[in-house]
Amino acid sequence: MVNLTIDNQKVTVPEGTTILNAAKTVGIDIPTLCYLKEINEVGDCRMCIVEVEGRKGFATSCIQTVEEGMVVHTHTPNVLEARHVILDLIISNHAKDCLTCTRSGNCELQALATKFNVLSVEFPGEMSKHKVDDLSPSIVRDFNKCILCRRCVAACKNVQKIGAIDCINRGFESCISTVGDHSLNDVNCTFCGQCIEACPTGALHEKETINDVWVKLKDPDTIVIVQTAPAVRVALGEEFGMPIGTNVAGKMVTALKRLGFDKVFDTNTGADFTIVEEANEFVERFKNNDNLPMITSCSPGWVKFIEMNYPDLLPHLSSCKSPHEMFGAVIKTYYAKKENIAPSKIYMVSVMPCIAKKFERQRPEMKEEDLYDVDNVITTRELARMLKQANIEFEKLEDSEFDSPMGEATGAGAIFGVTGGVMEAALRTAQDTLTGEDLPKIDFEQVRGTEGIKRANIEIAGKEISVVAASGLANAREILEEIKSGKANYQFVEIMACPGGCIMGGGQPIKSSKIQAEVDVKKLRGQALYSIDEKSKIRKSHENPVVRKIYEEYLEYPGSEIAEKLLHTTYTKREKYNIPM
Repeated sequence: MVNLTIDNQKVTVPEGTTILNAAKTVGIDIPTLCYLKEINEVGDCRMCIVEVEGRKGFATSCIQTVEEGMVVHTHTPNVLEARHVILDLIISNHAKDCLTCTRSGNCELQALATKFNVLSVEFPGEMSKHKVDDLSPSIVRDFNKCILCRRCVAACKNVQKIGAIDCINRGFESCISTVGDHSLNDVNCTFCGQCIEACPTGALHEKETINDVWVKLKDPDTIVIVQTAPAVRVALGEEFGMPIGTNVAGKMVTALKRLGFDKVFDTNTGADFTIVEEANEFVERFKNNDNLPMITSCSPGWVKFIEMNYPDLLPHLSSCKSPHEMFGAVIKTYYAKKENIAPSKIYMVSVMPCIAKKFERQRPEMKEEDLYDVDNVITTRELARMLKQANIEFEKLEDSEFDSPMGEATGAGAIFGVTGGVMEAALRTAQDTLTGEDLPKIDFEQVRGTEGIKRANIEIAGKEISVVAASGLANAREILEEIKSGKANYQFVEIMACPGGCIMGGGQPIKSSKIQAEVDVKKLRGQALYSIDEKSKIRKSHENPVVRKIYEEYLEYPGSEIAEKLLHTTYTKREKYNIPM
């Protein structure tokens, strides 16, 4: 242990602790901008500078470790003046369109400017000008708002091990960009959106499509149907000041109805269809020892990753579409026929925690007779903006139920939003299918938890199945290398692109670096989904009466010819770079 003094307070912390973290133990808040716990601890922005007695200049508290007897001052006049100058310099080269920026009110630079009373910029010199990259279907990159904190680079390179972006050029020309300064649409970006979640400003944000939804909602000739993913309901409330992990499903349904959607359905029902098909596919592969391990396919960022990096392993992917795409296909066929609606008049909107879904939605494989299964994908954040535009006081809304006949879902569908959830839901159905019994065991704790990789051996029907659930693309790469080299003999693999699963998707509410350092966001959101599962009357997908009815009336049975046509898809090898190298 090391003893030191910070702002006249005695502090004792373990050796190796940074001054920044030591200060937190006694309630002293040192401002940061480039710091992102365990992801980007590099001291680039210098906002966290402090003075240490006996030393010249300033110490960067996010990387400077404590020493015995050290005396630290965090807010001397010199420190405060230096921070003010640093902020002035950053803001002097920053776009000043705060009123129209998507991050206004949730921008860490804006918050610091307010905190330090930056009323005018004292360095009005030359500003760098950059083109806005909005060519991809998922991400908009506006470097005019970038502060070169490199948090996005660290998330892409260190967490996801993709490296689609990095710092290029030198001096005043330095910027964060891609190979050859090309669009994200043309490089090895998977559209996972973790760079957006890491960004402290509006330099990176999702490609917003809510105006298209507003237009359709005003069109009397269009039937606008919305579906919401499981992870959305445990995060949306955060946009309205509610505690992290609050389940706001009832208020969300009420809000969507007030916006004018004709029907509000639950993607969890689509997840139940996915499980029925995926479990059937796994059982067939397992019985025949065919293309094992089977790997889940409901995370579009992960699918794009394997298509670009491991195309030789594509046969291992489940052919199942993701839940919202399956549900869209069912809505535009079975439901349209039952309600006597022309499929062309249905406008299907998916509210998702994931910006890669925007890319997935427009894949040519997600079409049936020239109609996309889903017509628009908006994120959790975009839905919050729509509600604010409509002046809906979300926290005051009463609860409502999803519309029938497509609103009934199981607990298995709910846990799709957390890492390990897809596998657990599939195992519940697979074990009943393999044994022909309604088994009481439905909790598979072995694949629960927020760890990046969870390996387990699970006994089903007297046979041992080797499984692994991985989240985050760096962990996905590790698992694929094991499979490719023959070091592992898995039968079933779940992979999600985002660390922690969909609850931490690139379209979820963005938490500041301070909140990320102090609160386990993924744990709180995950617990909320497991709570929904535990309270559900039906916890196995194949027991969903809506799903059963649709199979009886339309889809026939899992893996049938029509089920294959509507609910399954194909994949393609992709080039990492759509540019000459």
